[in-house]
Amino acid sequence: MIAHHSLLTIYAMKPTMQSNDVLAALRDATAQQHALLDANLPLSQAHASLQDYCEHLLMLRAWLVPIERWLAGFDDGPQGPAGLPPVHRSGLIDADLALPPIAQLPPRAPAQPFDAWPPSASAAYRWGVCYVIEGAQLGGVVLYRRLNAQLAPHPLNYLKGCADGPGPRWRAFLDALRGQLRDNEQIADACAGACDAFDRVLALRSGCR
Repeated sequence: MIAHHSLLTIYAMKPTMQSNDVLAALRDATAQQHALLDANLPLSQAHASLQDYCEHLLMLRAWLVPIERWLAGFDDGPQGPAGLPPVHRSGLIDADLALPPIAQLPPRAPAQPFDAWPPSASAAYRWGVCYVIEGAQLGGVVLYRRLNAQLAPHPLNYLKGCADGPGPRWRAFLDALRGQLRDNEQIADACAGACDAFDRVLALRSGCR
């Protein structure tokens, strides 16, 4: 597993005394999908180009747009008071795609998104989906450090993220996740959501090739 190269890297943060099994369960449930995606992302290759970055963004956009639309219909769980303020990440991707020199690249056909997310999904299931989305930002920073000079002059703003980095938000997310999901049924539902989130982006990656 080459987790240090992936946009979807989820850092192996050691559990604290307050943690329960939810984080370990999520990692175990998604380990195989995570490793498969890790090795096959457009930016996984050593000599990734701006065209690869463009393909990477288009794939993630097709993944995130329907998820963001779906999550916006809820007001509990990760979308309620226990969750973090939402981030419109597909909009950040659009801003990066509009910058030169990517904006001058030959147009690429966008990946076809999957629109059918369960309309009555439980809060636990949505915590699992959000676990994958939030974890992806950690790997983005790692990719930025590896590729920012190689792909200059594009600023790679989506990978770079906010000035404070993704760590504070990730830690806050984990605290909320652990506080909300305590019983086995909730944890199993969260694992199902996380696995579905990985399956969707894996299917999009396969469709781009």
